[in-house]
Amino acid sequence: MTLQKWIKDRAIHGFPTFSIEDVRETGMYSSEQILQNELYRLCSNKTIASVYRGFYVIIPVQYVLRGSVPATYYIDQLMAYLSKPYYVCMLSAAELLGAAHQRPQQFSVMTTFPKRRVVSTRNVIIDWFYREGLPEDALITKNTETGTIRISNPLLTAADLVQYQQHVGGLSRVATILEELSEQINIKSQFASLASFVKKVTWQRLGYILEHVVEENELADELYEQIRNLPGSLMYMPLSTSAEDNTSERNSRWKININVQIEKDDL
Repeated sequence: MTLQKWIKDRAIHGFPTFSIEDVRETGMYSSEQILQNELYRLCSNKTIASVYRGFYVIIPVQYVLRGSVPATYYIDQLMAYLSKPYYVCMLSAAELLGAAHQRPQQFSVMTTFPKRRVVSTRNVIIDWFYREGLPEDALITKNTETGTIRISNPLLTAADLVQYQQHVGGLSRVATILEELSEQINIKSQFASLASFVKKVTWQRLGYILEHVVEENELADELYEQIRNLPGSLMYMPLSTSAEDNTSERNSRWKININVQIEKDDL
């Protein structure tokens, strides 16, 4: 059996990815160099794509002209191969929740420390983020072409967008997405699993944006009641993490120094 035939049979039986270890276990190649040459040839003719060192995705017909496949097609299998927990986050999660009016150029994935060589030069479309642990109860499952993937729920998506505001294009873009995403946020059911996971300053910034920019007063009030019950008092913090702090204009409710003006995009 040739490697190309083995790959075709694998795809037919519903296995869209494979690792170099899988190929070695078949015993098809006695020489490692011949195996590497054949993998290189199949990548060159767009039969497969290398998305991580030693991990390949079989390119289906509908993506052959592109020569690549979307990360949703293989991210669950890749993270299982790496034995790393994950969830799709920020702009990518917002898109999957139907709340991103522009397709993000990169696919954002949250996983856990340590950064054990997850980043690959072969796969520059994935933007990796790291936490000590993941809030399992705040993750939801979405169907894909090849199975399912894990993504952040609406409230966690909102919190991540605010926390990583510099990575997603600033707070104006965040506010634009929150305007759509807010319809899916349920503070009462989604906050408890995130209370200790998300930094208090992130809740302050999110609450201020919901109330004063997105004008979702009911959501903002519900969030305020929840963070009032968190231990410790609120401290004044800057709204934007990328602008110089400005204590001359303050919001006393959310304890926010308003150091940037947020302007939503027209949808």
